[in-house]
Amino acid sequence: MKSIHTNQAPAAIGPYSQGIIVNNMLYSSGQIPLTAEGQMIDGDVTAQTHQVFRNLEAVLKEAGAAFNTVVKATVFIKNMDDFSAINEVYGQYFSDHKPARSCVEVARLPKDALVEIEVVALVK
Repeated sequence: MKSIHTNQAPAAIGPYSQGIIVNNMLYSSGQIPLTAEGQMIDGDVTAQTHQVFRNLEAVLKEAGAAFNTVVKATVFIKNMDDFSAINEVYGQYFSDHKPARSCVEVARLPKDALVEIEVVALVK
């Protein structure tokens, strides 16, 4: 196992890593809309989702993976009414390559985020 850490994404806010590589697969921790400095961004669910994808991109890159190697994504949203807006942003990052995905509404996310996404990706 190899633990992943990059300063281009927010540090873990608990006893976990940004991601773990096992057998050429990256298992990312869920990313919320924090900046790399650990500040929650202002903005609606669209802005928050873009920040989540910037964080995921940094973790993927550090691991030697990319959006086109993601095999599974799990999306946690605070309000299912935001599904369309989140899906629109999601489609900008997964346009040609469409990994398997689950999306669930949850009662609350860390730091009262509106969205959190985790991925599983093949490491090149």
